[in-house]
Amino acid sequence: MTPSPKPRVALFVTCLVDLYRPAVGFAAVKLLEDAGCQVSVPGTQTCCGQPAYNSGDNASAAALARQVIEAFEGYDYTVLPSGSCAGMIQYFPRLFDTEPDWKTRAQAFADRTHELMSFLTDVCGVQTISASYPETVTYHDSCSGLRQLGIKQQPRTLLASVDGLTLEEMPDAEVCCGFGGTFCVKYPEISGRMVDDKASNITATGASTVLGGDLGCLLNIAGRLKATGSPVKVRHAAEVLAGMTDQPGLGDPEKE
Repeated sequence: MTPSPKPRVALFVTCLVDLYRPAVGFAAVKLLEDAGCQVSVPGTQTCCGQPAYNSGDNASAAALARQVIEAFEGYDYTVLPSGSCAGMIQYFPRLFDTEPDWKTRAQAFADRTHELMSFLTDVCGVQTISASYPETVTYHDSCSGLRQLGIKQQPRTLLASVDGLTLEEMPDAEVCCGFGGTFCVKYPEISGRMVDDKASNITATGASTVLGGDLGCLLNIAGRLKATGSPVKVRHAAEVLAGMTDQPGLGDPEKE
């Protein structure tokens, strides 16, 4: 019997991963390859257009969407280690209500696009991971992944198989951290109060590490924890699942 060909997966790295935490991209590649995928990283990729879209600049968002679609639509799947960016791609079709051909392309592309944790569990059928992280962790559910994409159990299923890891759920795990893309710029006082509450809830668990699936939230949380002198490490869940935790957590002094 001829073996089934490996699915051709394009990794959408995202701006924040590229600029602030490339290790998340490498971890994503490892996880996808371990799941039996043939992974490519298109060199022409750029921003998904979310900041423009959130600011009402639909023309710029549509221009970026066209570039993204052209770079990625030749693959079986597109996968992102970010619920917010994956969620933005689900909005692409509405940017082309007056352009039927582009709307069709945008919808077909959105249908083949997945967030990393969801893709591993829901599409690839991965239930267990060979990794070790002998620490107590807590998990922050990011708004776009949770509310738009329905990502809740998927990362917890994978983390449950990590050797030595104990998950301690925080109070109000599903409450926004206050980042919200441009929200933190438009409403800094409200955003600051929200991340203060999030940092307090993380500390209350006694966990040594907080994990999540969206780097925007994690950078926001890491900044507030660092400002308060907290020793809690901040990591993208992909780093733990891939066994790539040799570098300091986000916001740790050693990384600066």
